[in-house]
Amino acid sequence: MSPNRISRRSFLAVAAAAPLATRAAGATLVPVGLELYSVRDILEKDVLGTVRAVAQIGYPIVEFYAPYFDWTEDFTKQVRALLDDLGVRCRSTHNNASVFQPENLQKAIDRNHILGTQFVVMASAGSPKNLDGWKSIAETLTQAAGQFRPAGLRGGYHNHKLEFVPLEGRRPIEVVAANTPQDFLLQLDVGTCCEAGSDPVAWIRANPGRIRSIHCKDWAPGPGKGYKVLFGEGIAPWAAIFQAAENGGGVEYYLIEQEGSRFASLETVKRCLATWKTMRT
Repeated sequence: MSPNRISRRSFLAVAAAAPLATRAAGATLVPVGLELYSVRDILEKDVLGTVRAVAQIGYPIVEFYAPYFDWTEDFTKQVRALLDDLGVRCRSTHNNASVFQPENLQKAIDRNHILGTQFVVMASAGSPKNLDGWKSIAETLTQAAGQFRPAGLRGGYHNHKLEFVPLEGRRPIEVVAANTPQDFLLQLDVGTCCEAGSDPVAWIRANPGRIRSIHCKDWAPGPGKGYKVLFGEGIAPWAAIFQAAENGGGVEYYLIEQEGSRFASLETVKRCLATWKTMRT
């Protein structure tokens, strides 16, 4: 589970050669990280080695997805020690809906404290059949957020296409937003919003201060495209998204995410980061 580790000096040299922070006019620097689901094929075989590889590419932030919850406490501490050694932060985790049940909240708090995160995000609520079902999800999220807050954590929800498709005359994501606290993170997955035919810029503007994290995933129609296009190759209006996010949206960090591509996973996220730099510098 641990290939040859890169030295701290080597990592810092790579980081210095590849500045990642971005600045909109009059705005503070907004960093970009990686949702590790993008490299799940290697992460599931070697967590520590994958984190080292991602750091060497130049990502200063990572987001772990659901399997982290099943790590032992000792292994979670190993991961945190490695993050600290590499100068990488884990600012949020993606979690199954079951994590937000009362019996699992303390474990979620403990694991996220070890990792040093700020946001505990529900990655998916499944497929509620009606708006009452979505209101129930929002109630669960609100109750969990109330437990996270005293522990110095904030709750969050990550959308998929489903949440932007109208149900009984209303988009489920609107129900989630309307029935959760103002300090609750609405983590925007751009690609799925675009696939649903919704406008990500309008959504950001409709929820000022709540879009603190954005998954920069692209999408394009057509055979062989979909979510396999690289960041910047799809239909997402990135310049307008950045402008809205950094001028009222409340974004604190971006996360590049890929569900696959025509390249190997590490090469994919390396290319995505190169595109990010051309857009933002």
